[in-house]
Amino acid sequence: MAASELYTKFARVWIPDPEEVWKSAELLKDYKPGDKVLLLHLEEGKDLEYRLDPKTKELPHLRNPDILVGENDLTALSYLHEPAVLHNLRVRFIDSKLIYTYCGIVLVAINPYEQLPIYGEDIINAYSGQNMGDMDPHIFAVAEEAYKQMARDERNQSIIVSGESGAGKTVSAKYAMRYFATVSGSASEANVEEKVLASNPIMESIGNAKTTRNDNSSRFGKYIEIGFDKRYRIIGANMRTYLLEKSRVVFQAEEERNYHIFYQLCASAKLPEFKMLRLGNADDFNYTQQGGSPVIEGVDDAKEMAHTRQACTLLGISESHQMGIFRILAGILHLGNVGFTSRDADSCTIPPKHEPLCIFCDLMGVDYEEMCHWLCHRKLATATETYIKPISKLQATNARDALAKHIYAKLFNWIVDNVNQALHSAVKQHSFIGVLDIYGFETFEINSFEQFCINYANEKLQQQFNMHVFKLEQEEYMKEQIPWTLIDFYDNQPCINLIESKLGILDLLDEECKMPKGTDDTWAQKLYNTHLNKCTLFEKPRLSNKAFIIQHFADKVEYQCEGFLEKNKDTVFEEQIKVLKSSKFKMLPELFQDDEKAISPTSATSSGRTPLIRTPAKPTKGRPGQMAKEHKKTVGHQFRNSLHLLMETLNATTPHYVRCIKPNDFKFPFTFDEKRAVQQLRACGVLETIRISAAGFPSRWTYQEFFSRYRVLMKQKDVLSDRKQTCKNVLEKLILDKDKYQFGKTKIFFRAGQVAYLEKLRADKLRAACIRIQKIIRGWLLRKKYLRMRKAAITVQRYVRGYQARCYAKFLRRTKAATIVQKYWRMFVVCRRYKIRRAATIVLQSYLRGFLARNRYRKILREHKAVIIQKRVRGWLARTHYKRSMHAIIYLQCCFRRMMAKRELKKLKIEARSVERYKKLHIGMENKIMQLQRKVDEQNKDYKCLVEKLTNLEGIYNSETEKLRSDLERLQLSEEEAKVATGRVLSLQEEIAKLRKDLEQTRSEKKCIEERADQYKQETEQLVSNLKEENTLLKQEKEALNHRIVEQAKEMTETMEKKLVEETKQLELDLNDERLRYQNLLNEFSRLEERYDDLKEEMTLMVHVPKPGHKRTDSTHSSNESEYTFSSEIAEMEDIPSRTEEPSEKKVPLDMSLFLKLQKRVTELEQEKQVMQDELDRKEEQVLRSKAKEEERPQIRGAELEYESLKRQELESENKKLKNELNELRKALSEKSAPEVTAPGAPAYRVLMEQLTSVSEELDVRKEEVLILRSQLVSQKEAIQPKDDKNTMTDSTILLEDVQKMKDKGEIAQAYIGLKETNRLLESQLQSQKRSHENEAEALRGEIQSLKEENNRQQQLLAQNLQLPPEARIEASLQHEITRLTNENLDLMEQLEKQDKTVRKLKKQLKVFAKKIGELEVGQMENISPGQIIDEPIRPVNIPRKEKDFQGMLEYKKEDEQKLVKNLILELKPRGVAVNLIPGLPAYILFMCVRHADYLNDDQKVRSLLTSTINSIKKVLKKRGDDFETVSFWLSNTCRFLHCLKQYSGEEGFMKHNTSRQNEHCLTNFDLAEYRQVLSDLAIQIYQQLVRVLENILQPMIVSGMLEHETIQGVSGVKPTGLRKRTSSIADEGTYTLDSILRQLNSFHSVMCQHGMDPELIKQVVKQMFYIVGAITLNNLLLRKDMCSWSKGMQIRYNVSQLEEWLRDKNLMNSGAKETLEPLIQAAQLLQVKKKTDDDAEAICSMCNALTTAQIVKVLNLYTPVNEFEERVSVSFIRTIQMRLRDRKDSPQLLMDAKHIFPVTFPFNPSSLALETIQIPASLGLGFISRV
Repeated sequence: MAASELYTKFARVWIPDPEEVWKSAELLKDYKPGDKVLLLHLEEGKDLEYRLDPKTKELPHLRNPDILVGENDLTALSYLHEPAVLHNLRVRFIDSKLIYTYCGIVLVAINPYEQLPIYGEDIINAYSGQNMGDMDPHIFAVAEEAYKQMARDERNQSIIVSGESGAGKTVSAKYAMRYFATVSGSASEANVEEKVLASNPIMESIGNAKTTRNDNSSRFGKYIEIGFDKRYRIIGANMRTYLLEKSRVVFQAEEERNYHIFYQLCASAKLPEFKMLRLGNADDFNYTQQGGSPVIEGVDDAKEMAHTRQACTLLGISESHQMGIFRILAGILHLGNVGFTSRDADSCTIPPKHEPLCIFCDLMGVDYEEMCHWLCHRKLATATETYIKPISKLQATNARDALAKHIYAKLFNWIVDNVNQALHSAVKQHSFIGVLDIYGFETFEINSFEQFCINYANEKLQQQFNMHVFKLEQEEYMKEQIPWTLIDFYDNQPCINLIESKLGILDLLDEECKMPKGTDDTWAQKLYNTHLNKCTLFEKPRLSNKAFIIQHFADKVEYQCEGFLEKNKDTVFEEQIKVLKSSKFKMLPELFQDDEKAISPTSATSSGRTPLIRTPAKPTKGRPGQMAKEHKKTVGHQFRNSLHLLMETLNATTPHYVRCIKPNDFKFPFTFDEKRAVQQLRACGVLETIRISAAGFPSRWTYQEFFSRYRVLMKQKDVLSDRKQTCKNVLEKLILDKDKYQFGKTKIFFRAGQVAYLEKLRADKLRAACIRIQKIIRGWLLRKKYLRMRKAAITVQRYVRGYQARCYAKFLRRTKAATIVQKYWRMFVVCRRYKIRRAATIVLQSYLRGFLARNRYRKILREHKAVIIQKRVRGWLARTHYKRSMHAIIYLQCCFRRMMAKRELKKLKIEARSVERYKKLHIGMENKIMQLQRKVDEQNKDYKCLVEKLTNLEGIYNSETEKLRSDLERLQLSEEEAKVATGRVLSLQEEIAKLRKDLEQTRSEKKCIEERADQYKQETEQLVSNLKEENTLLKQEKEALNHRIVEQAKEMTETMEKKLVEETKQLELDLNDERLRYQNLLNEFSRLEERYDDLKEEMTLMVHVPKPGHKRTDSTHSSNESEYTFSSEIAEMEDIPSRTEEPSEKKVPLDMSLFLKLQKRVTELEQEKQVMQDELDRKEEQVLRSKAKEEERPQIRGAELEYESLKRQELESENKKLKNELNELRKALSEKSAPEVTAPGAPAYRVLMEQLTSVSEELDVRKEEVLILRSQLVSQKEAIQPKDDKNTMTDSTILLEDVQKMKDKGEIAQAYIGLKETNRLLESQLQSQKRSHENEAEALRGEIQSLKEENNRQQQLLAQNLQLPPEARIEASLQHEITRLTNENLDLMEQLEKQDKTVRKLKKQLKVFAKKIGELEVGQMENISPGQIIDEPIRPVNIPRKEKDFQGMLEYKKEDEQKLVKNLILELKPRGVAVNLIPGLPAYILFMCVRHADYLNDDQKVRSLLTSTINSIKKVLKKRGDDFETVSFWLSNTCRFLHCLKQYSGEEGFMKHNTSRQNEHCLTNFDLAEYRQVLSDLAIQIYQQLVRVLENILQPMIVSGMLEHETIQGVSGVKPTGLRKRTSSIADEGTYTLDSILRQLNSFHSVMCQHGMDPELIKQVVKQMFYIVGAITLNNLLLRKDMCSWSKGMQIRYNVSQLEEWLRDKNLMNSGAKETLEPLIQAAQLLQVKKKTDDDAEAICSMCNALTTAQIVKVLNLYTPVNEFEERVSVSFIRTIQMRLRDRKDSPQLLMDAKHIFPVTFPFNPSSLALETIQIPASLGLGFISRV
């Protein structure tokens, strides 16, 4: 396809721009051949007419598709040209914050001017072992590639770091060296890698300075060779330096500084050790104040001085030599202050006693007068005579400066030599990696000799670079069998010839230096005459005769000739050097030892940058004339020779290139200046690499990748089974010009632009497919919409028509209804009108008739009223008349009656005067009185009733009624006072009336009182109701308060619980941290232990056996011997000093740091040994004391034991006789061969059976006697023990007498007495046990009572605490808990002490008993001959008894221990044991052996067996530590052994789940808690080794299976890649997939289950495995830009779901493994979520809580669209995320620690397996052990 066809509408191009270098634009219409103008639309919105060059008619560069922008490798770009490179670097640097980019074989590094977190050890580990193309560009990737090629190809490597000042060369070289030091490790403990890194601060202090472009600019070039041994571990280093800028010592430009070391000295001048140097401020010295900028912002020179001195110490430079260096440097500063005064034009002098010169001479140890003389004079030598000539002031100043520069150069040289000596290794170097940190191409306004040498060196390096690139291209073409066509590339050999060939610039310069009167002008004329118009690369400036121009590969540079000759000759007076050589300061003459070879009377080294040539290994022998000739070498000649040596070294190595770019001149972080970047890209050869690549076939695809990417361009019929043929057929159709591509063996090669064309076709096809899909989908959607609308319309019509019909029917109904309504309405109206008229008529009639009736009624009524009035008037008149008449009659009657009464009164008065009359009257009075009395009684009754009524109504008037009663009673009694009584009747009546009045008054008062009472009652009721309401309110308040108190208590409880949970979590975290720290210390200890063993072996054998292959890191195995052996192993402990002394003697040639480390370690071991020895001594003293006590007892019991031994001997002799008889019978039977003799019915058989029965009965009797004697012996021992020494003496005499009696009397009587005593003793013991039981029961009752009291007290305290405020409550509860725990601890300590005493006492007794019984058994066994044991038949009767009595123990002999360990541990095959036998069988066997040793109370046997077991397991793991099955098997068995030791330890906490039979099997004599700790530590080490093994197995699978492999086919797209091909995501035969990981996980799980590993431990292993998978996957995701896409996020989530499904299948979801994948899950979600708005940012921040801020930002920066339809993440969105996450406190670390191992725990897991049921298979070869 023609390139012009790509210039269509909307195509984007690059056009030149004076400000931005290149500007992007878009075509507004298609380009047609012949058009002179392109219509463009710029990105800022302007339209532009771009005119094409009429001569070249070159079209502007096309832009790459957006999908390719930001690629890791510039060669992956479809269009390879300058604007594409610049734009790609800018996007990566500014938008993605990525400073590294590949450009073919070159790593382009842009200085960010900011510290980035991408150089940590986690990043180093992530890049270690990875292919260069599989990770994002990094300096570590280049270093890893060099390291890998060195090991793989057995070829030395070089890393060439170049760039201009301030571009970051030194930092890049430093990081490369740090990488080598970290991944390789050193071959010894001498810390060579630390020394290599420590050389950096020294070289920076003496070789770096501040310039206008860089605060830490290297003013020299250096080439560091890092040496490796055959195992590819660092053994040493060597440094070569080039072109030191000596002129900086005496001169600095504005805003620049001298070398850092001078300012460091001045900043540290106040230190006591520097007082003698007489230094001051940097402004006080001429050599440090010229630049006017003595301080660098952010740099503390005093601290830097301390770092420099520390580095010198680490490199072995002694304090005296350091002070010597500082004296010389201080002398140089003082020399710069020496001033001269002119005598005349040709001579000068120094003032007498000139202080700076005096200080210089004192520091240098030279004579003041002599130095003063030769600073102002020089010696001229001719053929015949020698003259001393004074020199002018200017010449003297130049000579002084030349001397200062020369001294500094020599000192620099000396320091480099000493650094090399410190880095030198005695071990033979197998290979090396060189790191070249050298200046880049330089061009300034004024360029001199230094720039000429620098650019000459860059020409040579560029030539080597071009040749290497060309060579690699050629190799690639030949490898793929592509027809090789010569690529035209820039060859700078002519420029190099112009400089270094015969009659070149350097030759002419050296020749002019030899001329007596040679000047810069004459040299310039020679240059013009020789090269002008003859060499196209040499030009002369138009306006100058003292300059020349060279066309370098990067640019034209104009050099000023002034100073060339002087700098090339670098004159130093020989007499001044001689004065220095005669110094009393010993170090100073050492600097000039080789001065005869380097100095001539007229020339020495350059005044500019001085080359430092590596001294050859063997001095060359030559003639004296040759030595004189060498004296005349100029600086240019030396530099050319050193450059040739460097090029030879580089050509003999495989080079790797790092090009450092300075993004701006102002040191602003992440600021990109396009102009400066383009200049450096042109100068460093990056664009030349691009041009060479673009000239051939820059784009290369494998057939599978091409097929996967461009499958969309193929038809189904084009797809064949042969991918290669398919690709060929398709390409021939797609690209008609066959010159645009070539088919290789494994790849397709495309010319520049063809991939973009294919991408355009693919995008067009996809776009067309998308349009078609959109068309069909939109048509389908519209059809669906139309059908939906049609259906809706029909429905609407149906409803409308129905509505209309219903409306019409309604209308008809309404019309009919209206007619009916009208009919009825009209009828109603007429009817109503009729009714109204009728009603009106009736009303009128009624009113009229009523009116007439009322009139008639009124008439009748008037008549009736008149009659009534008449009647009333007439009656009134009659009554009035009657009343008047009646009144008159009554008046008359009264008058008459009054007259008659008066008459009668007179008569009565007369009669009263007479006595008789009186009597008669008296009789009448009595009657009357009686009558009156009756009346009074009646009245009293009435009165009483009234009184009762009154009392009921009111009780206030009781007193008055009492008076009335008394009065009435007096009236009743006083008959004589009748008159008074009669008189008083009236008064009584009056009083009654009065009382009635009072009663009425009382009633009224009562009523008032009742009203008041009712009012009071109402008020009381109201008050009661109010009180009730208040009470209700108070109750409610109380309830509210109670509820509030309950809520507060609940809240406090919840807060306390939360605090408790938080504290628990914190404690768990602290515990895990402590556990992790402890386990890391164990790991470090095992590593040091193994290292110690390796060193011991190396020192012993002094033979290095290298392992073939590429071994990255030291394998950490467990050591062969355990440190945790018991202190009683005196022999082993005594061997330790001898073992440590042997290596110490042989370590003399090693480094001091190694010796000091080992010495420190030996000291620690000796301290531990001393502690253990002290403990051993204490135990031995205890044993000796116990033995001494026991030795006293045999004297007491000697007689008794003598008797017992006699009795035993008699029984044994009789037993022997019986056995002999039995053997004779057997022999007789065996000799007779006749079967009838041995038949059951034969007489001989019956006789034999009778003898056998008698013998067996006698044997039973003897056995009973033996048992009786043994019991007697035990009882006597128990009786003897509690007695005092005095009693024992008396008892001993009694026993002796008893023994004598026993000899005299019969034995049976004594035995009977012994039995009786035994019975009595047993009874006493039974009684004592009963008493102890009762005491224990009483104690338990007391304890129950105390617990009840404690419970009551606790409840009281709880009630009191609930009344306290929360803070006081917490404090009180804590105080109470502390008190309780303290008391419990004290009680437990007391109980523990008592139990310890009891245990010690019982142990002593058991030891004695076991020893005595063992002696008795051994004595019996000794009397039986081996032949008898062999010939004795096995009686079937005894077999069931032995099975029944089997105690779960295994017995072995002491000498069989090694055999046991060998068969059971060292030579055991885990596979066979795991499949065929029960899990943990070796652990059970070992524990049963330990049980038997414990049963025998043999501490030596227990200790020896356990120690051998531990050491053997370590040996097995060291030998087969890379085998997962072996490590898993022994981890399982070690844990089972540990659980057995716990389960059968006898501790209550471990015996809860035991059966009674298992409790009987507990250990009885030894407490193996210490060994349990040792086994736990061993299990931790095995677990860590298991994790490392499975990590090594899983690590190669994880990235390929989790990231690269397409689990869901077709989701991910393969993007174009560059020269650094990445691993393909298409699964080949050798690649790993997710199924591979799952299969491996299944394998791990099945192996662990087969080995019987604890379920909790399996969960921890699975959790660790998943953490490794998640961490490695996430780390690679964070370091691989091509993996951060939407489709890859879907792949990751699917893969994680498969892992979760595996967990569910294995029932391991609660193991915590899923949580370890949470960061990876969130990263995958982050790749898939929307990333545009603020809501999206908020969702991301809340979702990604398991990721750190650095990781989130990194993923967003790396997010790359795979297809054009995806969008990039904007910079503003990333800034929004950063702002939202700025308050989050998380780790700044970018990568997860993939090496992190979770702390492991071993939960106690008792076994239900009974030990007595375990059978030992014969396949184990353990026939020498027997069951007990």
